[in-house]
Amino acid sequence: MSTLARSREPIDDPAPFQENGEDCARRSAFTYYAAMRILLVEDDPGVRRFVVKGLREKAYAVDTAATGEDALYQVDINEYDLIILDVMIPGPDGFEVCRRLRQAGRRVPILMLTARDAVEDRVSGLDRGADDYLTKPFEFRELLARLRALLRRSTELHPPQLSVGDLVVDTAAQSATSSGHSISLTHKEYALLEYLVRNAGRVVSRADIAEHVWDETFDPFSNLIEVYINRLRRKIDPEGSAGLLQTRRGAGYILNPGEDSNNIGRTPPSRASGKANPADRKKHA
Repeated sequence: MSTLARSREPIDDPAPFQENGEDCARRSAFTYYAAMRILLVEDDPGVRRFVVKGLREKAYAVDTAATGEDALYQVDINEYDLIILDVMIPGPDGFEVCRRLRQAGRRVPILMLTARDAVEDRVSGLDRGADDYLTKPFEFRELLARLRALLRRSTELHPPQLSVGDLVVDTAAQSATSSGHSISLTHKEYALLEYLVRNAGRVVSRADIAEHVWDETFDPFSNLIEVYINRLRRKIDPEGSAGLLQTRRGAGYILNPGEDSNNIGRTPPSRASGKANPADRKKHA
């Protein structure tokens, strides 16, 4: 997590996350992992704000850099799932940043942006290790499509619906249901829920969640993760009976679908106490 980050995560839009039918219809049988952290390297403030706003509305965590030097620093201290890299940035330029990242063994997918559409420029970027190229100006939906394609190459393909007990997450529509009832989720709540579902049965720490669900603006000293965990817990299990989302003190959180999830990790009483089972006493009588 960046040591430069000090401000809190902006308050999430309270409106439920929804995607129109046209977008959903375009989804294939497999979809991408939404809980991704992206680095956008762009020196134009207008383009940077536009892309960041759009990506965060799609539940991505986004960090930004305006220079090549800042980009290299961010990659050095953070783990990213994908980098959007503008060519014409203050030194070193995008070509050189890409070359240095590959020379350092960084295999993160890189999508290069440029206002120059000459074949020589595209070839130069690809030869330095870029995975794809997008020419400005561009349609935002094309940018999203290229991101999905790159993320499919670098990660395992997942079915569009994931389930944990009665909880079902539709990654194509980015929505969730519990026992057949729709759950109203904000962008950040959805990203956190999907991350937990994909790691169901495994304890994930606060650091894991911050790294994959939040961006550089996250304050590690805040209680923001706890707030979102409690909000999710109330939404996916309003009666508090299923015990789906549990806190492991000192370790993190686990989404566990087992019927006896509240007793996982505990020793059965008959073994924990040193007393004989009543049935065993009858056998020896």
